[in-house]
Amino acid sequence: MVALVGTSVSAADDDPYLWLEEVEGEKALEWVKERNAHSLEILKEDPRFDALMERSLKDYNAQDKIAYGRLLGGSVHNFWQDDKNVRGVWRRTSLKSYKAGEPKWITMLDFDDLAKKEDENWVYKSRKCLAPDFGRCLLELSRGGGDAVVVREFDAVTKRFVEGGFETEEAKQEVVWVDADTVLIGTDFGDGTMTDSGYANQTKVWKRNDPLALATLVHEGNTKDVGSFPFASHRPDGTYVGVVQAPDFFTEVVYILDGEEAAWDQKEMRKLDLPEAISFKGFYGDTVIVQVRKDWVLGTKTVKAGTLVSVKVADALAGRSAYSLSEIFVPTDRSSIDSVQIGKDRIFLSVLDEVTGQLVSAKPGPKGWTITNIGMPENGALSVISADEWTDTAFINFESFLQPDTLYAVELGGKPEQIASLPARFDASDMVTEQKFATSRDGTKVPYFVIRHKDVKMDGTTPTILYGYGGFEIALAPTYLSGPGKLWLEEGGAYVIANIRGGGEFGPKWHQAALKENRQRAYDDFIAVGEDLIKTGFTSPRHLGIRGGSNGGLLMGVMTTQRPDLWNAVICAVPLLDMMRFNKLLAGASWMGEYGNPDVPEEREYILKYSPYQNLDADKDYPEVFFYTSTKDDRVHPGHARKMAAKMLGMDKPVLYYENIEGGHSAAANLKQRAFTDALQVVYALKKLKD
Repeated sequence: MVALVGTSVSAADDDPYLWLEEVEGEKALEWVKERNAHSLEILKEDPRFDALMERSLKDYNAQDKIAYGRLLGGSVHNFWQDDKNVRGVWRRTSLKSYKAGEPKWITMLDFDDLAKKEDENWVYKSRKCLAPDFGRCLLELSRGGGDAVVVREFDAVTKRFVEGGFETEEAKQEVVWVDADTVLIGTDFGDGTMTDSGYANQTKVWKRNDPLALATLVHEGNTKDVGSFPFASHRPDGTYVGVVQAPDFFTEVVYILDGEEAAWDQKEMRKLDLPEAISFKGFYGDTVIVQVRKDWVLGTKTVKAGTLVSVKVADALAGRSAYSLSEIFVPTDRSSIDSVQIGKDRIFLSVLDEVTGQLVSAKPGPKGWTITNIGMPENGALSVISADEWTDTAFINFESFLQPDTLYAVELGGKPEQIASLPARFDASDMVTEQKFATSRDGTKVPYFVIRHKDVKMDGTTPTILYGYGGFEIALAPTYLSGPGKLWLEEGGAYVIANIRGGGEFGPKWHQAALKENRQRAYDDFIAVGEDLIKTGFTSPRHLGIRGGSNGGLLMGVMTTQRPDLWNAVICAVPLLDMMRFNKLLAGASWMGEYGNPDVPEEREYILKYSPYQNLDADKDYPEVFFYTSTKDDRVHPGHARKMAAKMLGMDKPVLYYENIEGGHSAAANLKQRAFTDALQVVYALKKLKD
């Protein structure tokens, strides 16, 4: 871990900005560390810090938390971390014992033991196990928690890595099973095989016992794409293997390997007749399931943006999708599909209606798809944790801001059955949740949730943290508060979540309203919520702080430079900040579909208007900003935070800075590191907004 920057720093000598244009920000980080190495203690020595960290870590390590599992052919697989399993353990049990609340866990792999044995900083990322017996798995391991992984074949029966099995070098890559002796792989095959965004551009069929160099090329995209990502769908009703080529973050071209009698490496990769503005969800029987991101016009019929549809694969291959297109679910103007999971005999849809959840299932019939409301609790968030494509069982989670998670099992023909419930982590008896609306600059009504204590006085003194994201069609639904949000409520503060444009709360149009040249709308929405909190007397700029990470970190940077008068604290995590160069760093080029391309003059012009790094002004007063990031973040480069902190310090502006040496884009590789950053954030907010 590197130092936390203090606030009593004089301006840099001469011109402090000449070296800041180095995109990685390593010199900026060195400069920050040299001048501020003493001040990590500013927050750590606060008398509240240790207790806050201990409370947070106690929640993370609790033995009574729900062991969320993934269903695989009737078994339940779980990844578990606590104080004894710091890196975690992968384990398995039967569905029967899991539902009974007394799972008899069988350990598959202990990642603490593995890291110690191999002397590697392994962080578990994911696994893919081959149906129908799920005995062979492709395990993804990261060094330090970044997106780049190594892939190794694991035998789930013997609980050992397969000697001489499939194994790859570290890369940002995707490897999926074709059959027991064949995989489809997109990885770094050498010069020119990766996109500008840092993802695989080539996909190959790789046979067991062959060196990777002999794998057969079956697909090549464009280096300007986000990437090409292999997939495999193995279901009782059929197998489809192919590639999703993503020209940008919000368009997809779906291909499948086709050729009935040919060997896999002799099959042809054929394109499906679908629009590019879609989100591919998978296969059900002989149909492909996609969600439409923009209106799809088919002759006299228009499929509304946000709609989930099915198309027979044979028709999509023949260029006649209109013949068999069927609408599964059509959202209203105030609802959206939050997630889709495909089960064995039905499709599960988590739907947001006015930003609260419903759960429905869809089954095909002679007259199209039949929608059934599964009958889950209301006024919260519903998510499908896992749907088994081989048994039609699904795990559903319900939660709200003040109501702990409850896990249900749903089996075909049965009602939801509660199987686990998270004990309350804080006393919510004196707390309430309200949904309110602010009016943005262009007149749009922007919803936001307020979680507060019942006795709040509307005199502008309530210590308040306002959280936002507003990007990539991601919706912020009501979820049980944990980490810094939970600690903040316990310390007497109020927590507010803004559902600004750019998110997915009301479907693709809500997201697209804030794309590229219209990005300022998301920022206007957030400002409107902050102003509404102040205008109504709920809080005041002295007691109002803001928090966000990643794209939300960009939001924090914009709020710092555009409206520094509205906030007294800014928590800016793993952020994008130098928007003139974001597309040159790591996965940045993949986000040009969201922000635009700063190398195109007309797009550069509108990006420059809000880019936080370029809009810093030495003559303005700014709230003290708390930046935190990770050296191992290989998605959003830590150079963004490094350069912004250094430039602000050079202007003699107050800054706090913390960089974890591991953790990837989450900035935490384990539960203890997560609790540490929780405590840092809450102590900082208490000092700025309450003390």
